[in-house]
Amino acid sequence: MNGNGSKIEIFKPFGESFELMKKILFQPFDLRKWLVIGFAAWLANLGGGGGGVGNFNYPDNRREGAQKLNETIGQIPQPILITGICILVCLIFFLIVLVAWLRARGRFIFVDCIVRNRAAIVEPWKQFRTEGNSFFLFSLLVVLALIAVIVVAGLLLIVPFIPWGDQAQPGVAFWIGLSLFVFVAVCLAFVWALASQLMVPIMYRQRCRARLAFAQAVDLVTSHPGPVLLYVLFLLLLAVAAVMISCAVTCATRCIAAIPYVGTVILLPIPVVLGAFSLLFMRQFGSEYDVWAGFMPPEFLVVLMPLPALSGTEAG
Repeated sequence: MNGNGSKIEIFKPFGESFELMKKILFQPFDLRKWLVIGFAAWLANLGGGGGGVGNFNYPDNRREGAQKLNETIGQIPQPILITGICILVCLIFFLIVLVAWLRARGRFIFVDCIVRNRAAIVEPWKQFRTEGNSFFLFSLLVVLALIAVIVVAGLLLIVPFIPWGDQAQPGVAFWIGLSLFVFVAVCLAFVWALASQLMVPIMYRQRCRARLAFAQAVDLVTSHPGPVLLYVLFLLLLAVAAVMISCAVTCATRCIAAIPYVGTVILLPIPVVLGAFSLLFMRQFGSEYDVWAGFMPPEFLVVLMPLPALSGTEAG
């Protein structure tokens, strides 16, 4: 039940998201619109895996190449080698941060494309600059904090039970500690993934900072654990189906769909449905979570019925 006394549903928002996808991408079909929204979807999932070209290995030359690489590295003076490794590590860290920043900004662009049924990049990039940067900085701090917590948990749960000595073998305590460590790491990652999933629609609707959106996301989860759990389970089911469809399309297109951005454009209905589903699920919790409260494209009125008025009875 939400604050309006109406029932929180799962299948109804999914059906509406499918209808919105058809209106956004097929009514009418516009190739330019597909390419632009596809770029927004690709940007919103940048660094999320998939879309890469298959790896081609050559086992016969692998050992010989590794040997030549080791010989080349051995000829490099140690100070130059250490300096080069430090520069490479800094460059990799910079690229990771850059990708995370672009992804945070892209999530607001993609939401705007769905909400307003438009193919735009520059305008929402500027319009939601504050929210995107706030979400990026908050996400960076949370990830660093999670890494610290996971490291500490690993030290507490695993290190005391690591067998020392040549003849020592891992005991039951070690495997229990390792299991607890993996469980803690997975739980922390899952909690943050869920919170960030809910934060973006809240920030888009209310134009608030990430800290306030995180507090509201946590409040939603604690106030409505049942519907949120069903939403997560159904979203996981949809993600599995999306992966299966993506694999089938990739095989059917001879790995063309595995090329970054190209695959996103080919499979664009999938991210649009999933993105609209999340927005429509959040919409049920009240007008403060309804991204269409301020503006709704006229073509969406047929699909998106107005939210129920305040009442004390349950809506069916």
